[in-house]
Amino acid sequence: MENITTGHWIFAGIFLTAFVGYLIWSYRKDLNLHKIQYGGSGYFLGGLLLILFLLYIVKQFVLS
Repeated sequence: MENITTGHWIFAGIFLTAFVGYLIWSYRKDLNLHKIQYGGSGYFLGGLLLILFLLYIVKQFVLS
């Protein structure tokens, strides 16, 4: 860490800002396509979380 100068931190900040900005721009550009292709992914994720929660409950209270 002793070799990291102020210039390195400035570059890292500018790079991070540009990178995050590009990610946001790209996501917004493809938002309609994401809605078509990944429309039901919320239900899948919710079901997966529910199954994991039920497994946790079974392990904590039934199998202990």
